[in-house]
Amino acid sequence: MTLHVNQEKFNLPDGSEVVIETGKLARQANGAVTVRYKNCILLATVVANKEAKEGQGFFPLSVDYQEKYASAGRIPGSFFKRESKLSDYEILISRLIDRALRPLFPEDYLCEVQVLINLISSDETVMPDALACLAASAALAVSDIPIKEMISEVRVSKIDGKIIINPSKQDLKNAHYDFIVAATQTNVMMVEGEAKECSEDELIEAIAVAHEAIKVQIKAQELLRNKLGLTQKRTYNKPLEDETIKNQVHDFAAKKIEEISLQATAKEQRTELYNQLKEACITHLKSLHESESPETKDSTDMKPLSQTDITNLTKKYFEDLKWTVVRNVVIDHKIRLDGRKTNEIRPLYIETDILPSPHGSALFTRGETQSLTTITLGTKLDELMIETAAEANYSRLILHYNFPPFSTGEVKMMRGPGRREVGHGNLALRSIKQVIPLDSFPYTLRIVSDILESNGSSSMATVCASSLALMDAGVPIKEHVSGIAMGLISREDGKYAILSDILGDEDHLGDMDFKVTGTQHGICGVQMDIKVDGLSKEILTEALAQAKEGRLHILKAMQHNIQAPRPDLKPHAPRMEKIIIDKEFIGAVIGPGGKIIQEMQRTTGATITIEEINNRGEVSIFAKEKTALDAALNKIKGIIAVPEVGKIYDGIVKGIKEFGAFVEILPGKQGLLHISEIQWERLETMDGIFKEGDKVTVKLLDIDKTGKYKLSKKILTPKK
Repeated sequence: MTLHVNQEKFNLPDGSEVVIETGKLARQANGAVTVRYKNCILLATVVANKEAKEGQGFFPLSVDYQEKYASAGRIPGSFFKRESKLSDYEILISRLIDRALRPLFPEDYLCEVQVLINLISSDETVMPDALACLAASAALAVSDIPIKEMISEVRVSKIDGKIIINPSKQDLKNAHYDFIVAATQTNVMMVEGEAKECSEDELIEAIAVAHEAIKVQIKAQELLRNKLGLTQKRTYNKPLEDETIKNQVHDFAAKKIEEISLQATAKEQRTELYNQLKEACITHLKSLHESESPETKDSTDMKPLSQTDITNLTKKYFEDLKWTVVRNVVIDHKIRLDGRKTNEIRPLYIETDILPSPHGSALFTRGETQSLTTITLGTKLDELMIETAAEANYSRLILHYNFPPFSTGEVKMMRGPGRREVGHGNLALRSIKQVIPLDSFPYTLRIVSDILESNGSSSMATVCASSLALMDAGVPIKEHVSGIAMGLISREDGKYAILSDILGDEDHLGDMDFKVTGTQHGICGVQMDIKVDGLSKEILTEALAQAKEGRLHILKAMQHNIQAPRPDLKPHAPRMEKIIIDKEFIGAVIGPGGKIIQEMQRTTGATITIEEINNRGEVSIFAKEKTALDAALNKIKGIIAVPEVGKIYDGIVKGIKEFGAFVEILPGKQGLLHISEIQWERLETMDGIFKEGDKVTVKLLDIDKTGKYKLSKKILTPKK
């Protein structure tokens, strides 16, 4: 048989080639492509149902990115030896793709769509997440599924002062910043990433460079689609609409929504007022249409609306109207739903050392958003393994974000963390890690943020609470990191409002939602979703400047509570010491079959780990009490110590012969105390002089050519 394969190529800014191909694999999907860069190959497929489910009120899009272990020649380490549920790493990539793709579909398209992206061949130098959205968009482009335009994503990093698109894994380790940017041909859609305190200007420059690279990738998708001769997308049934009901909802509710929005009420009261008005609007519309006969409709071909239709349409038009009215209130009156000014931060309440038993704790409250965060210090044995198809790495920094239903006054099933929790926790983690000296701080760190209240950006509350809790724990972070959630509302007449510290209600209203974290010196993390076309550089610059103002305001409050890390760990916190030893001593510390290290752990109560790094041994000692730590440390120092001629040692008799005694002066190091060196007077026999286990103070006289130690006791006593 003959396969009709088509492909298109383009070059990255460094000249390396990327190939998009369709027609060979997964031909029964509505759209399928492979994207190849070096030896990295991604297969993306997309399938959409022909019809929307009856009563469907939202767009059901699912995006799953998964790495096949065979792509790197590995077998999964799970019990079943097969790929199972998505890892956090895969979920994060899925979220990056989902957030970029979702705005591409028409607002009235409600058919279920499934996008699957699989890594089927891995390259150890290539970061596949930077290519995944390109593959997903290309699969949509070669399908008949309706989309408004094409997109792509790239990674943009600054390394050694140069801005690089899609750097290698190795180069990324030295990056000043690392952002993923998604965009259409004309507009930036999404930005997410981290930085080592970069400036706002650097962020804007990175976005601009990334957008130019994205335009090349979109052009390649267009050329591929043209080769296939695809000119039309499928038709689909659109949701029920009725202009009469839409106008009636506006006439009944518009003014009343504005009045509620100007009252500056609390969230619970405001929600109740909106709900009461919506129910009144439904009742009013039902009564208007109860007496309406089919003949009164504009078209005799149209079926009369049922009461259920009227209810559903009224709810939809009411929410649409509320969205428009509230936005206009904010722009025209410069008053927000809770009465704040556009750049005003909600009241802050900060408390550290709030819990007696954790190794560090903090409570951060901003308005109706609250995070209780704890710090736990662990050993190297507590490290988290992060496994991908290509490799398995270990992390000593763990951050878990929990969002229980009571935080929003709801009742829900308690299940494992969802994609939202994974994404929010990752944003906080990549922000806070910029100030933690992991190279010099030997502990494994687990940060847990429990959201106790939520009305606007609990992820940013997590960043602030984590910074406070780390200082309370005595972790030597460089400085505080804070975060703020921002919003933008714009209108066709050119008027706009930039909102600092947005509410949950305002999150839905905005044309741009973005979160910025950082220290007083620069940005550490960013997550940005842009929903409006043609966002100007001037507005983006103004928004980032206002975000910095809010970030610094919060930092000032945090510094007022705790200015620097506590000088020492909590009294009940475990103690850890790390020492570097020569490679030749690793075996001596471990002992045959681990005998020596196990004995040290048994007798001291400390946990000891040792590994070879850069041709040296790194020994970590972890104990609940300082006495246990010191005991283990002294034993190891004794093992690695090199005996010095002329030095005095407190030894232990290990064996007795007729010619003298063998004395252990350091762990594993014995010397001969000859019978003639015990005392100045002549001894005829060793009988009764020593017994095994006796302590004896000796001086090392000499080390002969064979490495044997010559000891003396009598030289430490005056000659009679």
